[in-house]
Amino acid sequence: MPPDSPDTDAPTCSAKGCRDTAVWVLAWNNPKLHTPERRKTWLACEEHREHLSQFLGVRGFLKDVVKLDEWVQPEGSERA
Repeated sequence: MPPDSPDTDAPTCSAKGCRDTAVWVLAWNNPKLHTPERRKTWLACEEHREHLSQFLGVRGFLKDVVKLDEWVQPEGSERA
């Protein structure tokens, strides 16, 4: 693999069309669909963290933003 190629096993950003390596976990929950303790996740690169956070935040869905290497997935959660 060329040195500038992304690691194909590395988690990638959830932003549409972005293939950059994810650095952040955005934990969210749609209260109309999910129990309060359930967390779904989107992953974000540095460039898209704020945009994705705002998208979820204005809908009242965003619960937490955590560095990927510090994320501990709660039981019953899943990546969206």
